[in-house]
Amino acid sequence: MTLRATGFLAIRPEPGLSATMALGRELGMAITGRPLFEVRPRPWDCPDPATIDGVLIGSANAIRHGGDGLRQLTHKPVHAVGATTARVAEAAGFRVASSGSGGLQNVLDAISGPARLLRLAGAERIDLESPPGIAIHTAVVYETVPLPFDPAVIDRLGDYPVVLLHSASAATHFAAECDRLSLDRGLFALCALGGRIADGAGAGWRAVHIAPRPADLEMLESLRGACI
Repeated sequence: MTLRATGFLAIRPEPGLSATMALGRELGMAITGRPLFEVRPRPWDCPDPATIDGVLIGSANAIRHGGDGLRQLTHKPVHAVGATTARVAEAAGFRVASSGSGGLQNVLDAISGPARLLRLAGAERIDLESPPGIAIHTAVVYETVPLPFDPAVIDRLGDYPVVLLHSASAATHFAAECDRLSLDRGLFALCALGGRIADGAGAGWRAVHIAPRPADLEMLESLRGACI
């Protein structure tokens, strides 16, 4: 599929927003950034570390916003959803036992049981199926708060704007903001990190492009190749 594009808009929260924009510039893409979310810490109580064999992390935000409770866990091995999350965990003093691609369920499925895992998660998260011998306790350590969309941003995107969607909540919120502001969905093309994310936006868009793999680089490279 070929997309007509005059401008790209990234709406993910910081620091991911700046990372996406920097990567886009390296690829020669002019990306406008306007976060539609703010990540905030949530109070949580760390369970007794003696009852935990490892830590399961599906987002680097769990490390960035986990607070003092993380100090009790740095001697536990981390199973991270991807390379970026793994790097943030290592920088915080954790030892990364495994790092995957394609989603947290794939990481979980590769862990040998028996094991008791503490999942550090956001208030919005995907459900996981525990393999035999794996017990998961979930602690919500951060939340992502939606922000209003400024329609003035559209003026800087040209006639064929493409919106980058990194999460299902971003897709749902952007669609709701377009409806609230009476913006025609047909003005926008969407580029989503995965099919489930695109589904969250609903219908009525000019076009929808799905990244071949759920990673920023693959998303932007595929988008650059699909656009004129």
